Amino acid sequence: MTDIEQQVTWTDAEGRVRTALWHSENAAAPPRGITLVDDRTTADAAYRMAAEGTAMLWRGDYHNARQLLASMKRRVDRRRRRSVVDPAIAFNQYRQAQALRAKVLGSLLVAVDEGAVLSLRRSPDIRAACAEAGCPLDRPFVCSLAALLGMMGSHEWRRKGVAVPALGGARIHPHYGVFSPVRGEYVDLVAQAPIPDVCSVRPVAFDIGTGTGVLAAVLARRGVTDVVATDLNARALTCAHENVERLGLSGQVRVTQSDLFPARRRAALAVCNPPWLPAKPTSALESAVYDPGSRVLREFLRRLPGHLVAGGEGWLILSDLAEHLGLRTRDDLLDLFDGAGLEVAGRLDARPRHPRAHDPSDPLHAARSREITSLWRLAARPYREIQEFFTESRHGKFGEGTSGGQRVMKGE
Repeated sequence: MTDIEQQVTWTDAEGRVRTALWHSENAAAPPRGITLVDDRTTADAAYRMAAEGTAMLWRGDYHNARQLLASMKRRVDRRRRRSVVDPAIAFNQYRQAQALRAKVLGSLLVAVDEGAVLSLRRSPDIRAACAEAGCPLDRPFVCSLAALLGMMGSHEWRRKGVAVPALGGARIHPHYGVFSPVRGEYVDLVAQAPIPDVCSVRPVAFDIGTGTGVLAAVLARRGVTDVVATDLNARALTCAHENVERLGLSGQVRVTQSDLFPARRRAALAVCNPPWLPAKPTSALESAVYDPGSRVLREFLRRLPGHLVAGGEGWLILSDLAEHLGLRTRDDLLDLFDGAGLEVAGRLDARPRHPRAHDPSDPLHAARSREITSLWRLAARPYREIQEFFTESRHGKFGEGTSGGQRVMKGE
């Protein structure tokens, strides 16, 4: 919901003027005019009104509203163009289609009474879902049916949790607005990568942008005794804290609010799974995928050397989907490493397992079918050069290791 409360007004079936708060997670502007619709409204009529920008307030049966929304979804999805060869053009068209889809589906509204009661025939209990999503409970509000269904789906994810094999099958419970670890390949990479040797001496790690806290939990389960999990999102901080408590790891993991790195601290390991695509998000949840100008990626790399102890590593978990979409090249990424004074100490790769990677009907299938998620092991360059020098010195390449080491330290 936006910081400034906005309202919507409509006239009910009895001719009375009604007013309620407008609730939109994506900060969408409230509709200027609202038309009442019910079980007699056809999918074609609803789709036409939505495409023309007319907001519709549903006053019929709850399950019929869901069926109508599904029919509208099928109609808008049929408009997608899937024959574009150029990946950048295909991505732009995909984003445009997603925006149109959100506009059309967001046009079907529901009015929620005080106490988060949905006064529709056969309506479910939505109170817990609304409370978890931060909806007003003490006043009536209006939101899109699509948004309400999203809240209810999120409530089920939070209640049931997501089984994480890297945690021995233990469950992570994502909160509303926090990205769920359903794409398990990046979690598996963190579970497989070799922990830096210096962790045995200084077992401190950062989980940057922790989200649900799943990566912090994996590091703790692997024996890192001091994990600092950071995030700026209040929902993520609460979510991560609850998951850490539930897993019995609060003695090893501390959740703290911070923009990337904790202030004035260094670690043997810093892990970051930044948004993968340099594009503008349209919702809070999309911020886990889209990052304008790759700000998070750039800042993590730029600041990483100053937050590592000697011998430490930064683990960057990143999909190469942006490269296949023409949004970034591999050379661009390597240049970012080089500009930050980082070198690649190793890399682990994994193929995605999500359904869209194997769906030929997906408009981005050509790119998704080639996608690889990588864990880049990054080390600060000065330390890497000194480490390699002493390794070679021990084998007699430079004679006496001490004097040679002094030359390297002085930059000679």
